Amino acid sequence: MKTKNFVLIIVIFFGGCLGRVTRAQEKNSTPSVLPRPDFHFPGSVGRTYLESDPPQFPKPVEAPKGAPNVLLILLDDAGFGQFSTFGGGVPSPTMDKLAAEGLRYNRFHTTALCSPTRAALITGRNHHSASFAVITETATGYDGYTCVLPKNCGTISEVLRQNGYMTAWIGKNHNTPPWETSQAGPFDRWANGLGFDYFYGFNAGDMNHWNPILYENHNLVPASGDPQYHLTTDIANHAIQWVRQVKSIAPDRPFFLYVAPGATHAPHQAPKDWIAKFKGKFDGGWDKYREETFERQKKLGVIPQSTKLTTRSEGLPAWESLNADQKRLYARMMEVFAAYGAHCDYEMGRVVDAVKQLPDADNTMIIYIAGDNGSSAEGGIEGSLNENLFFNGFPEKWQDNLKVIDELGGPKHFNHFPSAWAHAMNTPFQWTKQVASHFGGTRNPLIISWPAKIKDKGGLRSQFIHTIDIVPTIYEVCGITAPLELNGVHQKPIEGVSFASSFSDAKVITRKTQYFELGVNRGIYSDGWMASALSFPPWQPNREKFDVDKQKWELYNIDEDFSQANDLAAQNPEKLRQMQDLWWVEASAYNVLPLDWRASIRLNAEAMGRPTLMGHRKTMTYYSGTIGLPDAASPNMTNKSWTITADIEVPAKGNGMIVTHGGLEGGYGLYLHDGKPVFVYNYLAIERSLFTSKEVLAKGKNKIVVDFAYDGGGMGKGGKITMTANGKKIAEGRLEKTIPIQFSLGEGLDVGMDVGSAVDFSYKLPFAFTGMVERVTVELK
Repeated sequence: MKTKNFVLIIVIFFGGCLGRVTRAQEKNSTPSVLPRPDFHFPGSVGRTYLESDPPQFPKPVEAPKGAPNVLLILLDDAGFGQFSTFGGGVPSPTMDKLAAEGLRYNRFHTTALCSPTRAALITGRNHHSASFAVITETATGYDGYTCVLPKNCGTISEVLRQNGYMTAWIGKNHNTPPWETSQAGPFDRWANGLGFDYFYGFNAGDMNHWNPILYENHNLVPASGDPQYHLTTDIANHAIQWVRQVKSIAPDRPFFLYVAPGATHAPHQAPKDWIAKFKGKFDGGWDKYREETFERQKKLGVIPQSTKLTTRSEGLPAWESLNADQKRLYARMMEVFAAYGAHCDYEMGRVVDAVKQLPDADNTMIIYIAGDNGSSAEGGIEGSLNENLFFNGFPEKWQDNLKVIDELGGPKHFNHFPSAWAHAMNTPFQWTKQVASHFGGTRNPLIISWPAKIKDKGGLRSQFIHTIDIVPTIYEVCGITAPLELNGVHQKPIEGVSFASSFSDAKVITRKTQYFELGVNRGIYSDGWMASALSFPPWQPNREKFDVDKQKWELYNIDEDFSQANDLAAQNPEKLRQMQDLWWVEASAYNVLPLDWRASIRLNAEAMGRPTLMGHRKTMTYYSGTIGLPDAASPNMTNKSWTITADIEVPAKGNGMIVTHGGLEGGYGLYLHDGKPVFVYNYLAIERSLFTSKEVLAKGKNKIVVDFAYDGGGMGKGGKITMTANGKKIAEGRLEKTIPIQFSLGEGLDVGMDVGSAVDFSYKLPFAFTGMVERVTVELK
């Protein structure tokens, strides 16, 4: 009972402090209650206008005088030691230029995962407070874990929009619940519903960069016909187009432009000419890369000279332990990844250049964050051709990947480099993405340029800051009051702390305490100390029993030990105990509990009881034109029997896709090829099983039925496929294995064509059906 009372008192104390931070901002010129009251004519009104005071219109809302434009760039899955601006081996001239005219921050922190960081970034609240403890696809029904952004955590875009800003989000949106990402809505938590006037991008954790599924506002974007198409270039083009357009129309209004490319998240896909630039540059391997990056970091001054290079994280192989073929394969995977990152920085440079050509360029604050977490180890120890294998709980073998070494980075694979390369990208730190306990998962490069205000050009800042500190910093420099009430909802206090004072003062202290947690990887920072507790390495997708009370804690004095190289837990047990207790206090205050270490199984919405558009329905009927339906809104056909019935009308020797779910990383398709029905089952790109009729369908109306009888006995088992046309059996056979958790990472159901990537390589996209699909019915048994 004493412990509970103690925690309650602390929570109230912290809440009071946070409230005072918010109220202090009321000295600014904008109201603390939004929206503003409706305008009412203040004069006298007579029987006619001749007897009334002169008419008045409501004055358009104007941003505070001198408020800057804001360009916020957030890269994906990038490590501290990845890009050249912070000593890495991937050239980043755009970051270089911005750092030379602005500031580099070498103690900026994320949450170790994408959706949580992004929720914190746009709300200024901790990820658990904003209900984003995890990615949207693994949400559970606890306050901190639903991935349903609460209305009391209003976004910066909504606040800026109501204070005179023009707002846009271009690129990745991973903050909409999966069950709300279909054309049926609701659209409250799409980007437009979160305060962004314009959105162009994708609603998923990752996306095929050659054949993406994109939305413009709420509308599905037709596939590009450009043979040189690449998603990062498309994102840059739309960002440039939007900012030029709105500033041409309304040059006196400031803008808030949030650009979130999918790079460098898997799949690692890059143009061939960019990949060619890096041939042979990583033949020395990941251990040598870490050593060379470490020396460059010291030379650049982005790490203290006293920093120690941490040892290779447990479970990762030494480069010299590999055979010649492994080295050749893994060096090639890194070449692809480097090209992917360099290409992304180049395209972001085009956006920056466009912004700098605008009349008020000097009064534009550019915030460039290289990663929403550390580099990703989700490719596993041996690398991956298909990241969806990891999320279905399967490792891959390097021998299989070697067979297609020359295709890596192209449209046929959802490839990802080995975990040891991810660790190298996070030099000089331990661990990687998903590991919130250590800086390899949470410390990312931050660069801020603002020519009109930042005078210490090329300066380095070492304040301990967190993603949640970005929002209050923007509010402060823009003269915006964080509202106490937004759209009728009382707001949670902003939990971040502005670091705007660091623009002019390199030694100012901004933050004293910050907790970290992700998948029970836990950490707590307080006054120069960091306590860290690892649960599972990120390349281990299957996580079962775990005892939080037996979790090993480490202790670091990071004022003296920048890289967390010297564990002081044994020498300072009292300090460690104090830090552990503080972690539980913070966890209680910010919706961190209950702790949950499950991994891949949480991707299965059915198993976790998440909301779905399927509900309890066993039969679903779709019509031609149903395309781009997200995976979460599509029938869950894993681990059960099912039947697909397609009523179609065909011309002579019809062709095209009738119905498909998924794409190159897994799924199925039912289509006609030269008039013959074909059913393909793509087992996670490992094996594609085709069931093909020998007979051509007769011209006119036809009914095709594909029936799957599941063997049962657990997840991912096999079963029998039977295909009939107009009641006559036309093909049959077995699937010895089936996908156990999810067909696809970002592609769902299409009827009448195939948008996104192809489920097999026998046809060219969009493979529109040449006849007419009257209806497709899916029955789950």
